[in-house]
Amino acid sequence: MIGDVVGEPGITILERKLPGLIAEHSADLAVVNGENAAAGFGLSEECLRRILGAGADVVTTGNHVWEKREFWPVLDKEERVLRPANYPEGNPGRGWIRLEKAGVCYLVINLQGREHMTPIDCPFTAFNSITESRHVPDGPPGPVLSGGALTLVDFHAESTREKESLGYYLDGRASMVAGTHTHVQTADERVLPLGTGYITDLGMTGIANGVIGMEKTICLNRARNQVLYRMECAADGPPAVEGVLAELDRDSGRAISLRRIRVGP
Repeated sequence: MIGDVVGEPGITILERKLPGLIAEHSADLAVVNGENAAAGFGLSEECLRRILGAGADVVTTGNHVWEKREFWPVLDKEERVLRPANYPEGNPGRGWIRLEKAGVCYLVINLQGREHMTPIDCPFTAFNSITESRHVPDGPPGPVLSGGALTLVDFHAESTREKESLGYYLDGRASMVAGTHTHVQTADERVLPLGTGYITDLGMTGIANGVIGMEKTICLNRARNQVLYRMECAADGPPAVEGVLAELDRDSGRAISLRRIRVGP
């Protein structure tokens, strides 16, 4: 799973590095968050095509997916791009996809947090609605998944507390819960007690010496002056791809191991 792709530098380094990462680790499935791919805010059809062309099987998003209104019809016609499932009904697109690859069935779910973000529908109950499952403390070990699918969750959220809470809520029901949105890779990757792999944030894919992939001077002025200057993608400096490599047991659905990845130019 790969963290938020930020602008042209992010797409370019993804195209350069993702195919090699997939080959090197014999990865069966690649999930990439692309919500900042189009000049730092939202997605375009061309950006989506390039991310998929780089090897992504599923492209997840977050709150910025609505930035480019011309992209909304793509959310309806391209099932491999997701928007958070807990936006109210009536919005374009879908929040989950079930697919089979290399003989394994996967369920990829995109959710969005509510703490310090738009107070949309509950991500906890949204997961329950999608999987039609309930946690049974005395049940068998490892995730009990819908139709035997390995379930991967991209939780696009601001609050680390909310991210960890969802991780424990889904422990034993999802194979992997990975946080996105804050663009800073965390060092807390682990397997939770009931077998769910977890990391608070995958990090980001873009210019590494900006501020969350954005031009640092603009971000500094926003912070100092408290004026919401329009942020722009950082253009200079070394890019990097950040994310996590998860090894999952296809029979039990449990995570075996997690390893952070960060590759530069």
